[in-house]
Formats: sequence, C-alpha cells, structure tokens
Amino acid sequence: PPASPRSLGDTGLSIIMMRDILLKTMFRTNLDQVSNISKAVCLPVPLVQELVDMARTQKLVTAMGTMHATAGNEMGYELTDAGKSRALDALSQSEYYGAMPVPLEQYGEQIKRQSVRDIRLNREQLMSGMGHLILPNDLIDNLGPAVTSGRSILLYGPPGNGKSSISHGIRAALGDKVYVPRAIEYSGQIISVYDPIVHSAAEAAVDDPNSLRRTSNKFDNRYVYCERPSVITGGELSLDMLDLNYNPVARTYQAPLQLKATGGIFIVDDLGRQAEPPQKLVNRWIVPLEEARDILALQSGEKFTVPFDTLVIFSTNFHP
Repeated sequence: PPASPRSLGDTGLSIIMMRDILLKTMFRTNLDQVSNISKAVCLPVPLVQELVDMARTQKLVTAMGTMHATAGNEMGYELTDAGKSRALDALSQSEYYGAMPVPLEQYGEQIKRQSVRDIRLNREQLMSGMGHLILPNDLIDNLGPAVTSGRSILLYGPPGNGKSSISHGIRAALGDKVYVPRAIEYSGQIISVYDPIVHSAAEAAVDDPNSLRRTSNKFDNRYVYCERPSVITGGELSLDMLDLNYNPVARTYQAPLQLKATGGIFIVDDLGRQAEPPQKLVNRWIVPLEEARDILALQSGEKFTVPFDTLVIFSTNFHP
C-alpha cells in the first residue's frame, strides 16, 4: 500500500498548493476543526495542523478557541478576511477543493506496484469468475493466457453468444484490490480520478479515537482502496471520451475513462457500432497498448504522458 505521508514534503506537492486547497476547503465546507479538515483533505492530522499553523502566521486563518459545546478540547479555526479573499482568488483559478491530489510521478510508482500486467490467474480463478456460464474447454484454454498477458483481447462472435458475459467474468476473476487516487496533480493542474460509478470502495480507514494505534495510517488516505475497476462502454463510446474532460465553469479536470480504468479492465462492447469508424477508435488505442503509456492534453495545449495499465477487451459481432 502507498505509505501515509509523514511530512508535508512526503506529499510531493507544493506548500502553496496545499495551503490554497486547505483555505478553499475551509471556505466551501465551513469545517473549523483540524480533525474534520483532516478527513476532508485526506492528510494526517499533524500535517493539517502544520498547514493551519502556517496559514495563521500568514494571517489567513485565526483561532477561535474552544467555543463549541461539542468541541471537547479541540481548537476551532476560521478564515480571516484576508483568508477569505485568498480562498476566493484560488477558487477563481480552480474550484477544486477537498482531497489533496497525488503527484503524477508518485501515482506512476503506485501503478507499477499493483499492475494488471502482473496478474497471475489460474484456471480455477478464471472458472470461478465465469461460474454462471457454460463454456467450451478450449475457450478457457485460450482466455487464460490472453488475460494474464495483460495486453488486449478481441472477442468476436454472433450477437447473444456471451461475449459481454465473458468480459464481466474476466473482471470478476481478477478478484484482488488496488489503490485509486482521489485526484492526481500534474504541472499545478488537478485531475479527479476516483469515481464512485467506476470504483467500488472496498473499505474506508476510520480512526477509532479510543484505540492506541491509529489504523487509518496504514495507507495514504489520498487513495481509496477499491476493487480493480472495470469500465464498460458500448455504441456510445466516442473519441472525446478518451480525452481529459475539462469543465470550463469550475475550471477542473476529470480523468478520461481509460485513466479511471487503470489497474483494471476497459471493455469496448459492440466495436463497430460507434458513431466513429472502428479504424479511428483502434488507432487511438495503438500507442497505449504498444507502449503502456497514454498522452493527454491540458486546456493550454500542453501534452503529458500518463501510465497506461489496463486490460482492454474489444468485443464485436462484425467479422474482424
């Protein structure tokens, strides 16, 4: 698992970016206690306290004392007028607030540790994923090596012969879990990755205030521990779904589908039924499949490389 950051330097992010996300989060959520802010920004309490103290010395945050009846002995904080105007300024550049992102470089290291290319499935695991299907023996013989190659698979056959069910069965057979970042950072831009529709969270680390050992420090809370993701697209798949999705109003980025599927599988069902010709779609996948990296572009036009670690399954009823 990705280790929990012990210092602000371990996060790999600039202090200014972290301070601004802290201010934006306090501004947007009205949280005023470090323990709650820590959950919102997904950093350990001591690091959040350090950021709050720094913002206090810069007169952006002020201590309110322990004014709540419910506060126990925990100090409350609020934004000063300077803090509010800094938060608004930061929000005008990007509406993103909440979980601190993981730098692209650190994310790349984590992908290597949980790569879908390293998966070793035996026949029993594959059969257990396909348990509800009646399949010819030679199909499993061919499917096993294809899946464990971690490359890509083309399933071809007439409609209704189980191609989609087999794709889902492969996903079920993978069985283990991976760490998905809530967001990643590249060149000062933040890209949201975790998507509850694609990723099913396996467990949340919650601190029991009464336990001596803090359990949530087992791994970096900027990640969510999830089942290996599976993204299924059909006739609606278009090329722009494979690009970074920029929201011009909020000035934030959403990861494209294949980046959300990292560490899992991406199923292109009904290849040939999309609005764009299959040649174009397949061409778009050539670099990622050949070189295990994908190229995305920011709003500014700047291109950058992200790791591509996904088992792509194309399924079609048109003759190849």
